[in-house]
Amino acid sequence: MALLDVQNLSIDYLADDGTTLHAVESVSFSLEEGRSLGLVGESGCGKTTVMLGLLRLLPAEGRIVRGRMLFDGRDLLQYNESQMRQTRWRDIAMVFQGAMNALNPVRTVESQIVEVLQLHEAMQPQAARKRAGELLGLVGIPPHRGRQYPHQYSGGMRQRAVIAMSLACNPRVLVADEPTTALDVMIQAQILELLQQLREELDLSVIFVTHDLGLVAEVCDDVLVMYGGTAAEYASSDTIFNAPEHPYTQRLLQAFPDIERPGLALSSIPGNPPRLDELPPGCRFEPRCHLREDICTQQSPPLLEIAPGHRVACHVVGRK
Repeated sequence: MALLDVQNLSIDYLADDGTTLHAVESVSFSLEEGRSLGLVGESGCGKTTVMLGLLRLLPAEGRIVRGRMLFDGRDLLQYNESQMRQTRWRDIAMVFQGAMNALNPVRTVESQIVEVLQLHEAMQPQAARKRAGELLGLVGIPPHRGRQYPHQYSGGMRQRAVIAMSLACNPRVLVADEPTTALDVMIQAQILELLQQLREELDLSVIFVTHDLGLVAEVCDDVLVMYGGTAAEYASSDTIFNAPEHPYTQRLLQAFPDIERPGLALSSIPGNPPRLDELPPGCRFEPRCHLREDICTQQSPPLLEIAPGHRVACHVVGRK
C-alpha cells in the first residue's frame, strides 16, 4: 500500500463575482515510502494548489470538492482541524515556496524551531533548544548560529533553516515547493544535495513541486506532469525523460537545454496556459497543441494507462 494515495482530487476557487473556478480537476498520484515524486508544469498549472489541498491549507476562497487523500490508509479529508494540525508536522511537513522569507525577522532562528517543538512535541525549553541545535547541525548550520536572526543568514542558510524546521517532528513525507527558487546555481546544488542526503538518512518520502526539469531529472523517482489544473502524464522519471507521450511533456522537454547536445536550438510552446475563467471545453492543452484533432476541442481526455506505470491524458496517444 502506498504511503500517500491521492485519488481524483478536485479543488475550486470562488471568485469575487461569485464565479466558480476549477483550479484542479481529478488529479491522482501516489507516493511510496522512501521514494520521491516530482510535480512539474508551468506556473499556474495547479501544482501548489494540490499541495495546499493535501495539507488542508487552502485560502478561504478555496475548497476541495471531490476526491480522497489517503495517508497510511487514512483519509485526510475526514480529519478535524486538530487532527490536521498534528498531521502537518508529524506526518507531512512542507517547505513553502519563498522559504527565504518564511522566517520571522524579529525572532532568532533557534526560537522559531523551539516553538514548533514545544507546540507539537510538548518539549521542555531546555530539551527543545538542544533539539533545535541538533536540527540545525543536521542541515549544516553550526548550532550556535541558531541564536542569530534571519537577516544574519545568507539565502542558502535561511533555506537550510526552514528545512531544519520542517524536520522538527520527524515527518514521513516532506513537500518541497520550489525549494531552490531565488538561489544561485551553486547554492541550488548544495540544497538539492542536502535534500537527497536527508532523504536517505531519515528514510523520507519527498514531493518536489517545481518547474525545473533539471531538478526533477536529478532527484525524482516518479513524475506527474500537470497542465491547466489537470494531470497530463504520470510515469517514472526515466520514462518521462526518455519516452514522453503527451504532446505537452514533449514540448516541455524540447524547451529545456540538453548538455549532451549543446548546439540544439530550444523551442518554445506557442500561446499561454489557460486562465481559470476561460478554460477550453475539451482538452486544456488543445489550443496550444500541435497534434490536436476535432475530438480534443470537445472532450477532456481521461488519464489512462498506456503501459505498466505510465499514464497519459491524450485522445491522440490513446489511439496509437
